[in-house]
Amino acid sequence: MTATVEMPVSAAVAFRYLCDPRNRPEWQSSLKSVDVPPDEEPHLGQAWRETTSVGVRPQMETTELTPYRVWTERGTWRGVSATLSLHFTDVVGGCRVRADGELTGSGAWALPAGAAGLLASQAIAADLRKAGKILGARPRDDG
Repeated sequence: MTATVEMPVSAAVAFRYLCDPRNRPEWQSSLKSVDVPPDEEPHLGQAWRETTSVGVRPQMETTELTPYRVWTERGTWRGVSATLSLHFTDVVGGCRVRADGELTGSGAWALPAGAAGLLASQAIAADLRKAGKILGARPRDDG
């Protein structure tokens, strides 16, 4: 699955917002909540649990964190695993965020995971566009 979105803020601003799990319910439509300490800053190896709107509660972990360039998470729930990488590039007037991911399932979870993976690119693009709108509505911070 892949999606690319342009945002009206710098890569640094988008990176700081998108890699912080505490912000996820604000821009990710499938999430109801995240369970992460409120004062914990994003870091390599950071772990948290999400609760989705359909009741799935994956365990998540940041597996790559290169400031303002790349952030990768891995999530697991029962027989399903997912990896999502966000790549950030400054462009004139803002930044480009490219999402690349993979969703796999084993056993009884193989078919549902495959079906969900087919729809994921559109959902990721929509969520990233929403994040861009949220960030674009905030006072300008190019740091």
